[in-house]
Amino acid sequence: MTFFDALFYSAFNHIKTKHKTKATRISTIYLTIVQCSFLLFLGVFFSEFLNQMRVNTMSSYKAWTLFGILAIILYFKNWIQYSGKKRRVKNAKVIHNKIPQYSIWILCLLPIGVLFVSILLLKVL
Repeated sequence: MTFFDALFYSAFNHIKTKHKTKATRISTIYLTIVQCSFLLFLGVFFSEFLNQMRVNTMSSYKAWTLFGILAIILYFKNWIQYSGKKRRVKNAKVIHNKIPQYSIWILCLLPIGVLFVSILLLKVL
C-alpha cells in the first residue's frame, strides 16, 4: 500500500459519511490535486535547479503545457485505479490491514502546504 493509497482511503472514509454516492469521485479528485501539487513542486525545483546550472531545457509555455497534460493523465490513471473492482479489492485489504487514517486537517493542509512551498520556491529563486 503506497502513501497515495493511504491518502485516498483516508479521504474516502471521511467523505463517505456525508456523500455516499460521490465519495469515490471526490476522493479521486482530491488525490489528483495532491499528486499535481507534488508534480508542480518537482517541476519548480528542477526548473530552478537547471536554471542555476545555466541549462536551457524548455520554455515556460511548454513546461506549463506539459504540466497540464500530466495532470490530465494523473486524473485518468487515478480514475481507472480507484473506481470499480480494483477499489473494492483494495478497500477490503485496507479494512483488514488497518492502514493509518490521516486527520481531515492533514488531508486539507497537505496540498495547500505543498502548493505554498512551490510558489515560494518559484518566487524566491
